[in-house]
Amino acid sequence: MTATETDVPVTAAGGGPPKDTGPGDSVRRERLSGLVQQHGALAVLVIVSLVASAGFDSFATGDNLGNMATSSAFLAIVALGMTFVIITGGIDLSVGSLFALGGVLAAWGSRHGTPVALLLPLLVCGGIGVVNGLLVARSRLAPFIVTLAAMLGARGLMLALTDEGAETYLIGKGSFLAELGQGTTLGVGNPVWITLALFAAGAVVLRRTRFGQHVYAVGGNEDAAALMGAPVARTKILVYTLSGLLAGLAGALNAAWLASGVTILGNGMELEAISAVVIGGTLLTGGLGFVSGSLVGVLLLKVIQNIINQIGSLDSSYQQVVSGAFLAVVVVAQTWLGRRRRLL
Repeated sequence: MTATETDVPVTAAGGGPPKDTGPGDSVRRERLSGLVQQHGALAVLVIVSLVASAGFDSFATGDNLGNMATSSAFLAIVALGMTFVIITGGIDLSVGSLFALGGVLAAWGSRHGTPVALLLPLLVCGGIGVVNGLLVARSRLAPFIVTLAAMLGARGLMLALTDEGAETYLIGKGSFLAELGQGTTLGVGNPVWITLALFAAGAVVLRRTRFGQHVYAVGGNEDAAALMGAPVARTKILVYTLSGLLAGLAGALNAAWLASGVTILGNGMELEAISAVVIGGTLLTGGLGFVSGSLVGVLLLKVIQNIINQIGSLDSSYQQVVSGAFLAVVVVAQTWLGRRRRLL
């Protein structure tokens, strides 16, 4: 009996068994790509931390971990706001200047009581965020240009308040504001608890609310989001407002931690925040992102910085080199994973 074509098993190129190209295999590959994108930074953080713990006796001590956690809190709060902005496909270059401005305003306002010290940076920095959002959403200006102008304007306002940086406002010891920044609860710095609470709230908002759905929809496809009835302009205004508010709050907490409004802070913080968000798995093109990933990205940057400090023979510029290399690798990996997921 002569075998027909249907009787002959199809083999892959090279003579091996046929590859599974069915729907189940595609789903598994897509899930694996998603897991790598969402949790890849966490895996790297764990590995780097274990290596650092084995290589440096002082790395895993309570004091060192506590200092890293507290110093990471301020950048993490800024990165939280940046996460919402980048998911919508935008960018916010003003957060570093708003961070510095928020610290100066908090220190200046502390002379009139803690409520003024906390509300003033929120109102001013949040107001600048509203302007950014209006110009991006209503005037359809490029976020890069709008927030670059806001960065320069906020920095100029901060210098005007401090007489070109010559005057430094101090926060009195023993005040509630100072306790908020320098105090501890259950052995952990208060800024760390505030940061964790903000990230928990941010995760709920992004994943469990209609506003969060709109954020993802606008970043995924703005035209499609508009056709589905999503308030595109309002969503953009809200995310830039949120970014400004959180940058101002981070600056106020940092001023409370340092007991003064330091004018030289915030330079380059916008790039650190963007790096942390992207390293954490949020796509620069928008539509996909994770609040938890941004927190992991911040911690990874701080661990790298701490390792370089532990080595002692390297200066801080190496931290920027390593961070830049991490960012380049992550962007390439995101691009590759994105292409694979589209092909599945």
